[in-house]
Amino acid sequence: MLTLHTKLPKSATGIGAIAAQLVLPYELREKCRLRATLSTGEDVAVYTVRGTVLRDGDLLTGEDARVVQVVAADEPTYKVTCADAQALLRCAFHLGNRHTQAQVGDGFLRIRADAVLKEMLAGLGARVEEEMAAFEPESGAYGGGHGHHDHHPLAPVPLRQKIHRPGDSA
Repeated sequence: MLTLHTKLPKSATGIGAIAAQLVLPYELREKCRLRATLSTGEDVAVYTVRGTVLRDGDLLTGEDARVVQVVAADEPTYKVTCADAQALLRCAFHLGNRHTQAQVGDGFLRIRADAVLKEMLAGLGARVEEEMAAFEPESGAYGGGHGHHDHHPLAPVPLRQKIHRPGDSA
């Protein structure tokens, strides 16, 4: 079974052709260990550092140097739109108040399908449409999207759990 543990920069040059795609819903892209099936039908084990979220377009590799591209799978979501920006902001506030992951788009929010949240949003005057779409929620203020790259763990990460990046010391 192929094991993927090294995340390559999207801008990496000379990495070779993409050998396969790993199509996963967001729920599985949040996991640090998983077994999945590539677009080629091959089983694969994925090991990442706890807290890593695989995003659409990320590139992974393993010992055999094949490059696999992560693809965000379409999944049941709600697209939330409002008559104006203030109403949409109000919906975002109430979703955040419930610690709901949300994707922020140009004039819309996208959340995982949830009947209770759909009813709340409709009550706030939002238009809520069911759609199958890739879900890419915001990482949050503390979710690693803030640009710090000087991570210093308190304890070493076991090699089988470590996600390697070019330039990391062995």
